[in-house]
Amino acid sequence: MLEEADMNNEVFITCAVTGSGDTTGKSHHVPITPEQIANDAIEAAKAGAAIAHCHVRDPETGAPARDLHLYKEVVDRIRDADTDVVINLTAGMGGDIILGSAEAPLPLADSTDLVGASIRTEHVRELLPEICTLDCGTMNFSHGDYIMANTPSMLRAMAKQMQDAGVRPEIEVFDTGHLVLAKQLVSEGLIDDPVMVQLCMGIPYGAPDDVNTLMSMVNNMPEGWIYSAFSIGRGQLPYAALAPITGGNVRVGLEDNIYLSRGELATNAQLVERAATIVSAMNMKIMTPAEVREKLKLQKR
Repeated sequence: MLEEADMNNEVFITCAVTGSGDTTGKSHHVPITPEQIANDAIEAAKAGAAIAHCHVRDPETGAPARDLHLYKEVVDRIRDADTDVVINLTAGMGGDIILGSAEAPLPLADSTDLVGASIRTEHVRELLPEICTLDCGTMNFSHGDYIMANTPSMLRAMAKQMQDAGVRPEIEVFDTGHLVLAKQLVSEGLIDDPVMVQLCMGIPYGAPDDVNTLMSMVNNMPEGWIYSAFSIGRGQLPYAALAPITGGNVRVGLEDNIYLSRGELATNAQLVERAATIVSAMNMKIMTPAEVREKLKLQKR
């Protein structure tokens, strides 16, 4: 049985601009270079997004990257723009384990990218975005031998480094156990109030994006925590309505979905515009970057 949730009448929209998935070959709208990523973040802000969540990619190949100079160019371009937006950088890169095979897991594949906490947060500490992500658990995705690795000790170290830098972590929760670990990190004083959570639904093999699973996560959220919720693919835009109804905020963007409608490739700005239309049609206020900074107690640099 679903429990009653208080609707959120003041909603902020996050645009997840590019991600690290293999979407660049599926849509020419997915930004690759730092200039393209920054421009998409700015256009998303003009369309109504208060927060731009950014990964970086190899400008030549489009492959996922974590080079400091690429992050720096993205951040500098956004900060130099006339359009205001809250900068949210991923700190999820550097936790990739790819086993050799099912029968011979060792040695690990050459594409494994597993580094220490200080390297994973180097760009955060150097560039001081207002928000960065903290993937709160280890998980299997749908790729055969791939593991997203985030051990409790790694997360404690990264959370402390983010805290010391004065950067608000956005806790990425892919399954119910990740929410339990998030509560533990908060109880240990490693994450400050207000606590910010992103419920990542429908990602294989994490929490499915059905309403009952979402509500189980929402109903286990501690009072006062601020959260967004999203789903991937065709579930992204329905979640732009569902998330605020359950009390949360909205995330859309080409990291999670490349279509505006069946067969019609989207831009980031178009996805934000559609989400803003959905939220506005429900008579909910769309928050500005300045209002989000006040709500989340962010420090703009």
